[in-house]
Amino acid sequence: MAQNKKTVTEKNVKTKAVKKKTGKKKSTAKKVQKLSLKQRFLRFIWSLFWKSSLAVIALMVIAGIYFDKKIERRLDGSAWTLPAQVYARPLVLDTQQSITQSALIKELRLLNYRPVEVVNSPGQFSVKGERVTIFRRAFDFPDTLVSKEKVNVTFVNDQIVTIRDSSANDLQHFRLDPLLLSRLHSSQIEDRVFVPFEKIPDLFIDTLLLMEDRNYYHHQGVSPFAIVRAFIVNFKAGYTVQGGSTLTQQLAKNLFLTQERSLWRKFQEAYIAVLMDHKYSKDRLLEAYLNEVYLAQNGKSGVYGIGLASDFYFARPINELRIEQVALLVAIIKGPSYYNPRRNPERALARRDLVLRMMVENGLINSNDYKYAVSDSLMLSNKYALNHRANPAFISFLHRELREQVPAAVRQTSGMHIFTSIDPVAQQDAEFAVQKGLELVDKDKQKGLQGAMVISDRKDAELLAIVSGRDVKFSGFNRALDANRPIGSLVKPAVYLTALEAGYHLDDRLNDKQIVLKNSTGQRWQPKNYDRKFRGEVSFEEALYRSLNVPTVNLGMQVGLRNVINSLHKMGIKEKIKAYPSLVLGSVSLSPFQVAQMYQPIATQGRYQSLQMIRSISSKQGELLYKRHQNGEQRFSKEAVKQLTDTLHKVTTEGTARSLRWRNPGQSFAGGKTGTTNNLKDSWFVGFDDREVVTTWVGRDDNQSAKLSGSSGALVLFSNYMKQKN
Repeated sequence: MAQNKKTVTEKNVKTKAVKKKTGKKKSTAKKVQKLSLKQRFLRFIWSLFWKSSLAVIALMVIAGIYFDKKIERRLDGSAWTLPAQVYARPLVLDTQQSITQSALIKELRLLNYRPVEVVNSPGQFSVKGERVTIFRRAFDFPDTLVSKEKVNVTFVNDQIVTIRDSSANDLQHFRLDPLLLSRLHSSQIEDRVFVPFEKIPDLFIDTLLLMEDRNYYHHQGVSPFAIVRAFIVNFKAGYTVQGGSTLTQQLAKNLFLTQERSLWRKFQEAYIAVLMDHKYSKDRLLEAYLNEVYLAQNGKSGVYGIGLASDFYFARPINELRIEQVALLVAIIKGPSYYNPRRNPERALARRDLVLRMMVENGLINSNDYKYAVSDSLMLSNKYALNHRANPAFISFLHRELREQVPAAVRQTSGMHIFTSIDPVAQQDAEFAVQKGLELVDKDKQKGLQGAMVISDRKDAELLAIVSGRDVKFSGFNRALDANRPIGSLVKPAVYLTALEAGYHLDDRLNDKQIVLKNSTGQRWQPKNYDRKFRGEVSFEEALYRSLNVPTVNLGMQVGLRNVINSLHKMGIKEKIKAYPSLVLGSVSLSPFQVAQMYQPIATQGRYQSLQMIRSISSKQGELLYKRHQNGEQRFSKEAVKQLTDTLHKVTTEGTARSLRWRNPGQSFAGGKTGTTNNLKDSWFVGFDDREVVTTWVGRDDNQSAKLSGSSGALVLFSNYMKQKN
């Protein structure tokens, strides 16, 4: 019994202990359950944080790789596809050279050399009596790099007698830098002049950093201090008055981003800037910025980079800018539209003067420099400074020659330098001669006359100048190259040269009597002289210098039309020519350029060379890529050509071009030939002196009568051109 009670008691105690223990477990479980909810939330937050962090880091890494590759593609090679630069021929000065002092000064002004009292830097010249002092710019020619150099050129009776350098050493030759005529670029290639960092003036760089990014060489692409400062200034003003972007950030935006205003774009800009700053030197990035920055709008083309902007605003290279011009260009960088000096001159002037004040206060210039600089006006070049040199006529010919003569691999080279034979003075004179000459012969303004002129070099068969119409800057139909018109009496020298080659002499007699010819269909052709007279019999020489039709027809039939056609082909005419008797009076149609080619062998003692313009092409690094190799061919006897040119000289003194005696008194011409077509539709003249062959055409685009003979139309334009050479 006692044992049973004890057993019951023990069970009760165990039961209570179990209940107590169970209760503790339940309360602990509740507590654990409560802690688990909190921990789960914290764990969720922590998980979200580190996963997001990993995602952001991964995104940054991926973006970094993407941007890094993009940066490499843009900056490790050539940052831009640069336009081809087209240069005129350089003027080479020689002792005993027959060049007038005024012609040299004209050339220097075309090259934008600045006249000064004392010559002390490149791009300047002075004139004192018969001495011209020139400080030549350095230039990298295909054959050699010429350094900047100062020389004195002395004239006597419009002839160079001495060329001396600054050490008084006599020089036999001196070559000026060539004029940049044009830059060839398409809608896919921005117009730009690349300026390497070492050629950017220190004053320009120091002024830019002073005004735009003083800590440029100390920050890592992004300047937190500048961002905070801009935030405070903008907050106080209530609107955006100051930006916090560094020059590196601006470069990142210009090269890779849009102008969109958003936090995401600003983040990308800052990130790219940091990457670029880590990867490239400060000088390399500053070079890229100064060659990329937008500074103006020139018609449909933007003006990018300080090299092109310097030419656009001041018509001179960046290293020749005066202090006030440096200040203005830096001022424009702040806001090219807002501080446009042509549209907003007062605003631009105020900003320029602020830059000048900052320059003197920070020791970049002295007080005297500041005084003179701030007193100057804006002194901008002509609005169309970038456009006035190029002429669509020779540019279109250049494109044709590039396609036909230059390998495709060379044509595709970025930033190549094309050196041509174009004479900028001759080109300017030819443009003036065509415009003013057409005004003289079209006084009533009712004829709607147009004109064209092609000027070539006698010795080297190079194109010196080309004009395709009254509006010399019009880029449409190129009359000089593509206007195929009957050439009239210009064909006659080919007939007479054929005869001279066959053994005829200048004193041989030719019939000048009425003749009637029939063609294969029985049609009758009765040629007449221009004056409607017949002389019975005339000498070979007189028939040519008086441009008589009937004797020429008789001569052409005697020597054979096929032989005349063969001579025309030997003179450079490639088109098929039909053997009609009217051929010898000029029924064949040619362009002014083809006529110039036809007369080239006459002017070069019977030697044929194709007229060309491109001399050589080099890369932007100076490597020679292409050089013209032209071997002339003697196609006619020198004696026959001499007799012909002697007679063509008489054309200018006794024949159809004798008006040149009073139009151009004191000038002598080696030869010339007028050409007039039926119903006075086309007026032609080809004349040459000891250096140039000048081919001129006057007519109407609608093929109506110009009411002008060769001597009353085209010869007037030739005369105007030659007057400017005096």
